[in-house]
Amino acid sequence: HEDRSARFVCVLALCWPGGHQETFEGFARGHISWPPRGTYGFGYDPIFIPDGYGVTFGEMEPQNKHAISHRADAFNKLVKACFER
Repeated sequence: HEDRSARFVCVLALCWPGGHQETFEGFARGHISWPPRGTYGFGYDPIFIPDGYGVTFGEMEPQNKHAISHRADAFNKLVKACFER
């Protein structure tokens, strides 16, 4: 059994006036598929299948991918921590 688990990672850093700094990590967990599938996205998108899905990021409509991406995860954490009360 070959381990094909994978994840995309995004880290956002926010620096406030006065020197306060915060970082927020976002993840998209999944596994690698071969051969590549799909024409959307770039980089590793055609070989990355996110957990809970049967298609690669390269096969997903961009708006669907962006809703579950590692970047969206990190940005949602930033908004929740800094701007929602």
